[in-house]
Amino acid sequence: MESVVQKPWPNVIIAAEEGDSESSSNPTDAVLFVGISLVLGIASRHVLRGTRVPYTVALLVLGIAMGSLEYGTSHRLGKVGDGIRIWANIDPDLLLAVFLPALLFESSFSMEVHQIKKCMAQMIILAGPGVLISTFILGSALKLIFPYSWSWKTSFLLGGLLSATDPVAVVALLKELGASKKLSTIIEGESLMNDGTAIVVYTLFFRMVTGSSFSWETIIKFLATVSLGAVGMGVAFGLVSYLWLGYIFNDSVIEITLTVAVSYLAYFTSQEGADISGVLTVMTLGMFYAAVARTAFKGEGQQSLHHFWEMVSYIANTLIFILSGVVIAEGILGGDSILKHEENPWGYLILLYVLLQLSRVIVVGSLYPFLHYFGYGLDWKEATVLVWSGLRGAVALSLSLSVKQASDTSPYINRETGSLFVFFTGGIVFLTLIVNGSTTQFVLRMLEMDKLSAAKRRILDYTKAEMMGKALEAFGDLVDDEELGPADWPTVKKYITCLHDLEGEHIHPHTASENDNNVERMHLSDIRIRFLNGVQAAYWGMLEEGRITQFTANILMQSVDEALDLVLREPLCDWNGLKANVHFPNYYKFLQTNMFPRRLITYFTVERLESACYISAAFLRAHRIARQQLHDFIGDSDIALAIINESETEGEEAKKFLEDVRITFPQVLPVLKTRQVTYSVLNHLIEYVQDLEKAGLLEQKELVHLHDAVQTDLKKLLRNPPIVKIPKAHDLINANPLLGALPSVVREQIVGSTKETMKLRGVALYREGSKPNGIWLISNGVVKWASKTIRNKHSLHPTFAHGSTLGLYEVLIGKPYICDIVTDSVVLGFFIEAEKILSVLGTDHAVEDFLWQESSIILSKLLLPQIFEKMTMHDLRTLVAERSTMSTYITGESFELPQNMIGLLLEGFVKTQGALELITAPAALFPSYGDRSFRVPEIAGASFSYHASSYTVETRARVIMFDVAGFEASRTLQRRTSSLISHGGDNPVRSPSGYHAGLMSWPERHIKSWQHLEHPNENRNNFSARAMQLSMYGSMISNKTRGSRASPNGLAKPSKKPSHSRSYPIVPPTDSRQLISVRSEGSTTVRKVGEAASETLTTPRGNTDTIDTREMDYSSDESGAEDEHIVRIDSPSTLSFPQAP
Repeated sequence: MESVVQKPWPNVIIAAEEGDSESSSNPTDAVLFVGISLVLGIASRHVLRGTRVPYTVALLVLGIAMGSLEYGTSHRLGKVGDGIRIWANIDPDLLLAVFLPALLFESSFSMEVHQIKKCMAQMIILAGPGVLISTFILGSALKLIFPYSWSWKTSFLLGGLLSATDPVAVVALLKELGASKKLSTIIEGESLMNDGTAIVVYTLFFRMVTGSSFSWETIIKFLATVSLGAVGMGVAFGLVSYLWLGYIFNDSVIEITLTVAVSYLAYFTSQEGADISGVLTVMTLGMFYAAVARTAFKGEGQQSLHHFWEMVSYIANTLIFILSGVVIAEGILGGDSILKHEENPWGYLILLYVLLQLSRVIVVGSLYPFLHYFGYGLDWKEATVLVWSGLRGAVALSLSLSVKQASDTSPYINRETGSLFVFFTGGIVFLTLIVNGSTTQFVLRMLEMDKLSAAKRRILDYTKAEMMGKALEAFGDLVDDEELGPADWPTVKKYITCLHDLEGEHIHPHTASENDNNVERMHLSDIRIRFLNGVQAAYWGMLEEGRITQFTANILMQSVDEALDLVLREPLCDWNGLKANVHFPNYYKFLQTNMFPRRLITYFTVERLESACYISAAFLRAHRIARQQLHDFIGDSDIALAIINESETEGEEAKKFLEDVRITFPQVLPVLKTRQVTYSVLNHLIEYVQDLEKAGLLEQKELVHLHDAVQTDLKKLLRNPPIVKIPKAHDLINANPLLGALPSVVREQIVGSTKETMKLRGVALYREGSKPNGIWLISNGVVKWASKTIRNKHSLHPTFAHGSTLGLYEVLIGKPYICDIVTDSVVLGFFIEAEKILSVLGTDHAVEDFLWQESSIILSKLLLPQIFEKMTMHDLRTLVAERSTMSTYITGESFELPQNMIGLLLEGFVKTQGALELITAPAALFPSYGDRSFRVPEIAGASFSYHASSYTVETRARVIMFDVAGFEASRTLQRRTSSLISHGGDNPVRSPSGYHAGLMSWPERHIKSWQHLEHPNENRNNFSARAMQLSMYGSMISNKTRGSRASPNGLAKPSKKPSHSRSYPIVPPTDSRQLISVRSEGSTTVRKVGEAASETLTTPRGNTDTIDTREMDYSSDESGAEDEHIVRIDSPSTLSFPQAP
């Protein structure tokens, strides 16, 4: 847009006041004004924090005070005064060009795109017809009431100038008051839009006033070109810069600089080059970024971007409001002050303010039916706030300065008119900020729009009570200090003033009260909102972890935004917004025929099903995380359980889609999973080396070298993914934690000709009470368990996934299955007959012990879900291998459970000391109730759970004991030492989005187990340790043996005579001879097994100890080379594991 001012002087005017020609000022004095303004802004924000005085109002008053000192003392402030005059005489166009792009971009970029879409119609109505109506009313009043003999064009010029609610002032006020999202979006969007339209209207009338003539056709063409052209320009700049962002890889400095550069270039190109609205261009650019490019900034980059623009906005607001105050003071006290030439200007200023408010009432009132109908609607309370929040600010003041500047040289506008424009505009800015800005919070309070709902109040009180519990928990963890000694809780509590108002009994937020109306509906909608917010947070976490792409994240988050609009009327429905993106066309199945090359089909389907699979998997994972969070926070209330049930119902279609993909194109899902894991592992490696540098263990040069190496791998991951084959059934068997850990001879004896089996969803693998005819090894998919005898009310997710060994316990003990196992998705697995399992018992006691230990993993999840459900299968196998002790006791013996340990009675009968109750396997055994480690009501009341100081054996019994507390402490210590710099200081609870945070510590976390396998004589339980490694790394574990001597039956021959601590074979105990109890411990046992009995784990070194790497082939054993499916996955790096010293 052409400049509305003919510039007779440079952009920054450094001339002194008239009549003082001898005085001069140094341009560097302008820096002094900036420094003083920022100091005043800092002091104001610090002093006013916690008060009801808006920050912007204080800045305007300070600016008026600074200007009054300078012009009221006839320029006697020295260099400070010189700096004030330099800024007061700044060119208006330069003022807008310096401050507006940054402020407009920050404001529009921070808006939520879904809110913008819903409120767009209301914003356009207010910014279009609203500005025109206001311009007409104010222009007519100025022409008919005010005694200045202005023409209609001049009157409408000032009317259009004053019709723009200033985005700078409005946004700053709304951020301080914390208005609702809907109302804030409408007011903020209106201020952004009508600021642009008002400038367009102002420009039109300014050209008319300065001699140009326009027909109605020309006017309409001008308005359409300036506004629509600005929208197109903003989209164009946004699209080009967004594509550029795609080529910038993890460089926050460049990303932030690009946003700054594009906002200023877009404004200048539109305003000065294309003759269109620069304001509307930058606003469109910011909204485009909010809609499309928000997910392009991840992790620290997003935080850096947010903090940068927040700082830019704060500095710009501080300078522009103080400068506005200076300009207002200059207009009143300056040499050509209107007070010296006009009579009663203050009265007409007050009248103009009243007319301005009246015009705002007419605009909102006349457009209210449309505002009420479109978008979220608008009630009378919100309309009242909308009327009162029509602030004016620096934009209107800058435009009035442009008029005053033009009046000095233009024959069409006299100097008196220019001075009146500045006086009236400055006065209106002052009055709207002082009166409206200072009382908006009072209006919100009077209309009861700032109060918390009853549901939110209850949640707040409940959270405070939970915070007290967390405070006690934190104190318990930190109270003892080896260097300084204990701490005093009463003194600590005295300083936690935020929790001092907790009184009375701790009441659950969903406890019904007689005084609550529609309490259930209110709580349901409130919990739905919190649940969906948790789902959206999980999506952000998955984006940072590399589980989903930017495109997928935008779709997922938009579905949550749409569902949030319906929480009052409908159950959870965020899946409805994803259905259009998740479908399985029938013609895909046609591609499975032999008419097309396999490689072409695989590439085609992977590329096109990728997005839909990512969406479905992310939806299920995010809902699972949100359900767990909600359950942990609220517990088992009816409201929470209702929301959890709604969430589980929603997930049925997502599961069905993934089942169709798994059945029709089984090669797709493993490819996508491998891509996620590769990205996640590489990101964790970056965090690991950064933490080493923070701890001082790496120098900057070393950090840069390692960081660049991993970044190179990440770039390859995104741009040139490698080709990997899908594994055959033989490889899956070797990678199974149970079968892969066994010696090859035993494995072949058990497996035989077993082939992989596929079961559709809803198929029962076995039923409770039926005879155990075999075991199921799950290699892919999910199964659900249910039992009539085992109460699983505390199991939020009663499921088992890949790596699970189902039915093994029942086969070993010879009892019927203790639960139903039903597939919850398409399941791929192996079925092994019971006879084959039983045939290996007694051949090798180490194998028998391992089978019992493996059976305890599933049994622990069945009997004690409140303790073991959150543990992964790998964690449970680590617990068995490193923190378990398995013992066999004979009749008459007694045993005690050490504190902090849990026992599982695997076979036999025991009694509690002094009680007549007979405990039958399976059962969970706990220490006495005096041990506070397990004084949990859910555990105490759980079926199959017993507490006693000691237990007496009735018949031969096998018991496995878990050191759960030691295991958790070890994991916590490992997380702290592996990260070196604790990330849990501010967030000690492990976030659901960081379930793979432990990957960062794998070099330290698993080296001990690798050492156990390299030196089998030092650790008895090599089978469990090997199963632990297989559960994590699968086919990376070598099946070769090193330095072992085979016995005649094919089993490994121990290098030393084993001790007595072997499990007894399955024979009836005899009373004719007295037996001592025998023990088979985990990593702490003293028995040593031959090297060959544990097929060793090797590391990828350059020597002979190399990993037996295999290309994964997903084709069946019978298929030839022509049937191999070659798929691209993102795994450019080969993980190298540290060799144990």
